[in-house]
Amino acid sequence: MYRWVRQYLVWAAKLVTFLPLDTKHVLRCLNMRKDTKKKKRSNSPVSGHLAGARGGVHLGRPRAFDPDTALEAALRVFWTKGYEGTALSDLTAAMGINRPSIYATFGNKEALFRKVLDRYNAKMTGFTAEALKEPTARAVAQALLAGTADLLSCPGNPKGCLTVQGALACGDEADPIRKELIARRATGEAALRERFTRAKAEGDLPAGADAADLARYVMAVMHGMSVQSAGGASREELQGVIDLSLRAWPG
Repeated sequence: MYRWVRQYLVWAAKLVTFLPLDTKHVLRCLNMRKDTKKKKRSNSPVSGHLAGARGGVHLGRPRAFDPDTALEAALRVFWTKGYEGTALSDLTAAMGINRPSIYATFGNKEALFRKVLDRYNAKMTGFTAEALKEPTARAVAQALLAGTADLLSCPGNPKGCLTVQGALACGDEADPIRKELIARRATGEAALRERFTRAKAEGDLPAGADAADLARYVMAVMHGMSVQSAGGASREELQGVIDLSLRAWPG
């Protein structure tokens, strides 16, 4: 009896000794399989995309349009229809993009129009800066009026002037744009007034000439030609307005 009990205890001790080793081996294999699955998941394109999204990295699709081309198309629409007369559907059709793309790239309609104004001034009205460099006040006025007539009568351009046409018939909602256009025209008038003030100081204009009045006069003729052009006036007819205007030039 004692001998049998002793053999049983020896057998049990061996079982207790070797069973944990086998169990640890099995568990270690299972853990290795889990680690391998985790690595595969972390290396997959889907998991990488999800991880990037969780980390704040968004892999959006690249732009499928040229912003410069789209802005030029918007310029043509606003120039033709004015600010308030242009609908978002007009812009999406001309620019070839949808509304979310307009908002994402250019902002709302008002922000887009301001960008269009900057493009218009940079691309279409460069002659104004050159005109201010003319040696005499009369030559400045003549260059400004001639440049305006050329711009208004160019076959590839819409009728009228964007900075004048854009503000016509503006309601309350478009009031910020109307004020923006007025401010931009006022900036041009101020530059012209400063140039005529210098001309007067240099003796190029008579002592009795009023630089502010002359600047307003030239701007009024320029804006008047824009309205005339929108109504169908030809380059020759605009030149007649220029010639008559300069006959009243002082000195």
